[in-house]
This record gives sequence, C-alpha cells and structure tokens, in this order.
Amino acid sequence: MVEGDCDRNELSDSSNSIEENEDSSVNWENNKDIVKFYTRRYSLFSKFDQGIKLDRESWFSVTPEKIAQNTAKRCQCDTIVDAFCGAGGNTIQFAKTCKKVIAIDIDPQKVELARHNAEIYGVTDRIQFIVGDFFKLADTLEADVVFLSPPWGGLQYKKYRRYNLQRLQPKPFDDLWETARKITPNLAFYLPKNSNTYPLVVAPGSNAVEVEQNILGGFVIAITAYFGNLIKKPITLEESEGE
Repeated sequence: MVEGDCDRNELSDSSNSIEENEDSSVNWENNKDIVKFYTRRYSLFSKFDQGIKLDRESWFSVTPEKIAQNTAKRCQCDTIVDAFCGAGGNTIQFAKTCKKVIAIDIDPQKVELARHNAEIYGVTDRIQFIVGDFFKLADTLEADVVFLSPPWGGLQYKKYRRYNLQRLQPKPFDDLWETARKITPNLAFYLPKNSNTYPLVVAPGSNAVEVEQNILGGFVIAITAYFGNLIKKPITLEESEGE
C-alpha cells in the first residue's frame, strides 16, 4: 500500500465559499460534482496556487501528487511513456525520476494543460509532448516502461461493486494490454479502486502482477497494477479469485 497525507486545507468542507481560480476553465455553478475536488486541490498539485490549469475532466481524473510521486519512484528508468497524460499529474513526477518522458494524449487541450503545468514545476526539458492516439503511435515508440491511466468513464465507475476493466476507455483493458506490451513488458496501470483484478492476473504473456492500493487521507482512492520488472510482491490467481 502507498499512503499520502492530506493537510487541513485538502479536507476542508465543500460548503466553504469557493472562488474560481483565474487559471481554471470550470464554471462552479454548473459543476457541483467537482467542488469536492477543488477543496482537495493541494493534494492534486502542491503548486496549485502558482497557476495550475485544469479543465473539468481533469479535476476528477488527475492522479494526486503524492500517489504520482510514489508511482514515479517505482517506475524510475531512462525512458517512460505516459500513454494518457491528461493534465500532467503523473508526467510531472515521471520527469523527476526518469531521463525522458513521452507524454501522449489525443486531446490537444489536455496536452497544452500538461505542458503548462509542467512548466510550473520546471521539468519540461525532460518531456516530449505528443498530441496523438496511443494505439496508433505504439508501433513507433521505444521505452523502458509504459504507464497507463486510461479514462474510467467519469465518476460512474463508483456505482459498480466490481469494476469491469473492459469498461475502460477508449478501449478495453485487453486492447490496452496488447498494445502496451508491444513496447515493453514493464507496465503500470492506474485503475479504479473497485476493479476486478482477475484480468490482471491472467493477462496473456505475464506470469505475475503486483496490485498496490493507493491511499490518501486514510481512504483507498485507486489501485496501481505493476508488471514485469516493476513488480515487488506479486498476487496469485487464488488471491484474485477470492476477492
């Protein structure tokens, strides 16, 4: 398990008055569902007040900074691919532990947000930003590690007792796995906390997986599945079936 601490500001009540950050494109009146994420903004980016920019989707999809820091330490290598970089939460931390980060997103706005946020952290010199489709680019990529944090389908993932990884977007887990494995066997997937881990255990071509619980403020918020040389402690098929 990896844990992160939250300060009082991060756990403040959502009923507190909130003013829109001038660098945010969010209209709070029409987005009550993400007000709670704003109250935790410093857990997402410690340098939030220095001009971090996020669009609506990024508020609930960016990896909290302390979780991203832990993942970056575990994925330390020469070259890493961040297949769905979004607003750059993971990309920024990878740039601190890896010599080169290839940050990809099919949404040009997300790439611009990631570039802007990386500038605030002073790490753009180690990042190659690409606007493109990871599935189409995979055959051209060379890397030691591939990190995948694909869209979970918004906040709807919470309604499932066990989240089916075939619901991942833009393509199901099986396609993500097959595509990423063309690049390297050293993979890390950032996934919903309620994911059914069985597909991870039986993924073709892999004989082991480590599933790490990501904890923030005392709550499990997600899991990270590690494959290949990134594994420290694998789980067995029996453990997965017993969930």
